[in-house]
Amino acid sequence: AVVSTQSTGDLSKIWYSICIHKDEEIPETVVRNTTIPEELGRISYLLSDKTGTLTQNEMVFKKLHLGTVSFGTESFPEVKDHLASEYNNGSKQGSKVRKTLAYRVKESVRALAICHNVTPSGTEESKEEGQEEGEINETFSYSLTEKMQYQAASPDEVALVEWTEEVNLTLVYRDRQLMRLRTPNGEVEEFEILLIFPFTSESKRMGIIVRDTATGEITFVMKGADVVMANIVQYNDWLEEECDNMAREGLRTLVVAKKTLSQEQYDDFERRYNEAKLSIHDRARQMRQVQLTLEGDMQLLCVTGVEDKLQPDVRTSLELLANAGIKVWMLTGDKLETATNIAISSRLVSKMTPIYQFKPVKTRTEAHNELNNFRKHNENALIILGNSLMTCLEHYEQEFVELAMMSPAVVVCRCSPTQKAAIVHLIKKHSNKPVAAIGDGGNDVSMIQAADAGIGIVGKEGKQASLAADFSITQFSYVGRLLLWHGRNSYNRCASLSQFIIHRGLIISVMQAIFSAVFFFVSISLYQGVLLIGYSSFFTMGPVFLLVLDVDVEAKIAMMYPELYKELQKGRVLSYKTFFMWILVSVYQGAAIMYLGILLFKEDFIHVIAITFTVLIVTELLMVVVTVRTWHWLMAVAQIFSLGCYFLALVFLPEYFDPDFLTSTNFLLKFVALTAASCLPLFIMKYLRKRFAPPIYAKLQQSG
Repeated sequence: AVVSTQSTGDLSKIWYSICIHKDEEIPETVVRNTTIPEELGRISYLLSDKTGTLTQNEMVFKKLHLGTVSFGTESFPEVKDHLASEYNNGSKQGSKVRKTLAYRVKESVRALAICHNVTPSGTEESKEEGQEEGEINETFSYSLTEKMQYQAASPDEVALVEWTEEVNLTLVYRDRQLMRLRTPNGEVEEFEILLIFPFTSESKRMGIIVRDTATGEITFVMKGADVVMANIVQYNDWLEEECDNMAREGLRTLVVAKKTLSQEQYDDFERRYNEAKLSIHDRARQMRQVQLTLEGDMQLLCVTGVEDKLQPDVRTSLELLANAGIKVWMLTGDKLETATNIAISSRLVSKMTPIYQFKPVKTRTEAHNELNNFRKHNENALIILGNSLMTCLEHYEQEFVELAMMSPAVVVCRCSPTQKAAIVHLIKKHSNKPVAAIGDGGNDVSMIQAADAGIGIVGKEGKQASLAADFSITQFSYVGRLLLWHGRNSYNRCASLSQFIIHRGLIISVMQAIFSAVFFFVSISLYQGVLLIGYSSFFTMGPVFLLVLDVDVEAKIAMMYPELYKELQKGRVLSYKTFFMWILVSVYQGAAIMYLGILLFKEDFIHVIAITFTVLIVTELLMVVVTVRTWHWLMAVAQIFSLGCYFLALVFLPEYFDPDFLTSTNFLLKFVALTAASCLPLFIMKYLRKRFAPPIYAKLQQSG
């Protein structure tokens, strides 16, 4: 029985894996571990990476706000028109007190085209090293016919520069000293790069000082996060409000400002800055102090909103998982602001759910105070830094995990691969519930391997995560069907199949025990040889194994009502209760077949083997009928095949079966009575349950 259970279970899991692999709704899905498909059916926590998993790591420019007017995707043609108008008119309205909208648009777009570390490719390479300056225009006229390609460390900057190209202010050349822009009227603006202040995680801003080679005007342009730029720009009454509005839309915001410098101001600054650079002690701090003297009273130009392009159908997938009772935690190495924006834009944190931002903590006292604060807001979504998380776990592991698991969503930012794996182990330890992890890069491998079910996405970062995972998919939206349809089916089928196999083995064991008791516990086998082997193979194997085809609801209903998945998390499908119910059924049926067989066939006790074996086979086939929820044509074929094997046994095994006795009216009447006593109570119980207390899937089947 143990071997039968093991082999049948292994074969069934291979079948579940084939079903996943062949599903056309989730193409190119690969099952790399065929031993755990049922684990997908009881996931309570899903830990996800951000970049490349929830997002495509592709930035898209969405909004430009100038304070009094806002331009979105639909109104970007207006920006192009304003820009073209301003460049074609060649106006000098910057000298006027009240600047026109077109001039403000021009200044903002030009600042975006200047303040970055982006390098264009495919334009100046064709220019030979000894080419004369007079031939440069030929290069630019060539670049008019092709779309520029840009390279940068940050996809945010590429998105900004690509957008300026869309509105016809194009970066066409850049080196360490020069930058050239092609204007809407086809002319070229050239800027000399004087100084660059690169972006750092501490400063949260970057700046550049350029000189217009045509006019000699020196301009300091800076862009950065609103939290730091608010203290640098001139007083205004709209910056904070508009940044908050964009953040609520899930956009990554940047504030852009500028300051015009005189030659004397720049010379003085350059002298002091170079002195700081030559300093032996505290060079970085001194350079920062000199830079701060320039950062003040800057003219606020605009606020930009960039969206990290989400994977297809991420929002609906996360909503589906939430309704299925699966809590999603986002673990990312990105900064807090970025993680917060993506959590909002992906709807990981719903619009109605407030966010609690866990303050950075380094000591036990700080962790204690912040945990007390969070305890008052445990219905909020939690956003926490990886280092703060480890500090809390070091001193208050139990308290923190309990509070975090109560939160509807958790975002851990600045999280290292080691910390990701530690969080997986932590949830498994304290919740005792199955955990799945999904990621796309090499830094997610440790998290994926630590989880009960690891899911890898084939993405831009390669196949490391995919090859290390139990299941490989091509996009995040496939997770919904993988869990809610295939995972749920695999778990339900495994539960039915394993318990039925236990029943099949236990019923014959009960009959053997009663038979031995009748003969004063003499060790005599009730069924010998081919009957004992055939019972668990060709007589019942087909119908029992084909329980792997059983489904309670159609795929569209399972996806439409994710709450069905939540029922599995309660553990009612496979529990001590269901286990003992099947044991009770097995003991009852084994006892009924054996005792009533002896009682009804006293005069024909010599045929006890044929009598009880016939009833046993029919009982098992009828129990499959009781268990099945949706009939498949192969199940009917298997039932007919099993009965055919039994009738062939009557012909070819005369030493066990007497055809004359088995075809007599006396046998047939008593056989029907014996089978009815064994199975009829179960049919009645199933009918009453379906009539008065139907399971959820039965209600949905009726409504469908």
